[in-house]
Amino acid sequence: MAGVVTALVGFTSSFAVVLTGLAAVGATHAQAASGLLALCLTMGVAGIVLAWRYRMPITSAWSTPGAALLAASGAIEGGWPAAVGAFLIVAALILLTALVPQLGSLIAAIPPSIAQAMLAGVLLPLCLAPIGGLAKNPWAVVPVLLTWLVFARLAPRWAVPLAFLAATVVIVIGIVTGGSASIVDPAALLPHLELTMPTFTVGALVGIALPLFIVTMASQNVPGVAVMRSFGYEVPWRPAMLATGIGSALGAAAGGHAINLAAISAALAAAPDAEPDPKRRWIAGVSTGASYLVLGGCSAAFAALVVLAPVAVIPAVAGVALFGAFGSAVQQAIDDPGERTPAVVTFLVAASGMAFWGVSAAFWALLAGLLVRAVLHLGRR
Repeated sequence: MAGVVTALVGFTSSFAVVLTGLAAVGATHAQAASGLLALCLTMGVAGIVLAWRYRMPITSAWSTPGAALLAASGAIEGGWPAAVGAFLIVAALILLTALVPQLGSLIAAIPPSIAQAMLAGVLLPLCLAPIGGLAKNPWAVVPVLLTWLVFARLAPRWAVPLAFLAATVVIVIGIVTGGSASIVDPAALLPHLELTMPTFTVGALVGIALPLFIVTMASQNVPGVAVMRSFGYEVPWRPAMLATGIGSALGAAAGGHAINLAAISAALAAAPDAEPDPKRRWIAGVSTGASYLVLGGCSAAFAALVVLAPVAVIPAVAGVALFGAFGSAVQQAIDDPGERTPAVVTFLVAASGMAFWGVSAAFWALLAGLLVRAVLHLGRR
């Protein structure tokens, strides 16, 4: 049951962010639904294999911060095929991290304050969406936000899933009263994979692949290992990166942007609440993976629900789903007074959304932050 809860919370809390991100970089409705299915299948299999093989409650997840990065990046030169090419490059970099430990050390050398400031800047526009939605469509957005607020107080773990449930009620009411159900092709509700031939462009490499890789490593894989360690489990780094790297590569052509070790949701399967005996908690890892496979069968239906949603409803759900990640990123970005100025510059550049030569703001934010930090630290030990 702990594994089922882990999968339900992880899926319903952020699938809207994934669909938003894939659509932002050029995916059609069918391609975004395919990407959601590919992610469910690959992270389900990766989680089952790792938990079963190493007898640990290891769980995998899609890169929610990575999806938010895609949403903030927007359309790129080369369109959706170039985005798929960037996903393949991310998978290759994850595999390279498993084979070449120095690459992991290179990522670790990026100051956490700058990496988290870049993430916070990327998340800011998405976190503002619920507020903007109140002006655009208050009658549809208010029930979502009220549900989230009430359960953030009563049952924080379920606040976002129940906010999505409230959004579903709003959508269904809109369908019934507006008669929009007739525009849905029943065949579109069946899960299917839609493969795309990737293309490789410099803009997608620099603007999407590198920031996506850094965000996935710094905000998911490294914290995921730390969460597991806090419960007494030492995650085998190389096998974990191999499993998630292979999974990311297999899912890329179908639209999956990246899978990784679960971070926040990992505690649901690894904590004592799942099972008093630490040696038996691996069962929760297996059931999490199996639950993701089942949820994958519903991916097309969830994607269709998003298409039918009234204006501003899905961005509101995606926004509240990212509040926690945004708060954590801001805290880590400005926690060290000596690193605060480079972090602020990184945050502002990322939040600006500026793009030069087809390269998204995330890359320029990282570059600006490192440059300011290098100047400020020049001549210091």
